[in-house]
Parts: sequence; C-alpha cells; structure tokens
Amino acid sequence: MNDWPTLDDFLRTDPQDVGCDRAMEMLHVYVELVAAGAPAEQRYPGIAAHLRACGPCGEDFEGLLAAVRGETD
Repeated sequence: MNDWPTLDDFLRTDPQDVGCDRAMEMLHVYVELVAAGAPAEQRYPGIAAHLRACGPCGEDFEGLLAAVRGETD
C-alpha cells in the first residue's frame, strides 16, 4: 500500500485554502453567516475551500452549525 492518493490530494490543494489556523479564527463568523442564509462561501472563499478540503475542520464547522441551529443528534 502506498500514499499516492494522499500525496495527490495534497498537491491539488486549492490555492485559496487559508489553512486550519485562519479557518478556526473565523469559523464562528462563517457559521453565523451560513445559519443566516448569507453567501458565506462568496464572502470567505478561502474558508470555504479549506472546509471542503480538511475533514477535521469540516466536522467542526458542521458541529458548530448544528449547535447554532439548535439541532440535536
């Protein structure tokens, strides 16, 4: 088994991706926009790119969004 798929994913990283640190700094703002139905992806394309690419950050986003919306498991 090799890590070619992982390397390929890394090399195809969206150049707009802001990374984990920046995404986490702004996650609460991004979540509030999404919850309000505002165009968060257009306003913060780098965060949107990161959330699509990073599983852990995407999970944090989904969890926070569910909490803001008052959703339960």
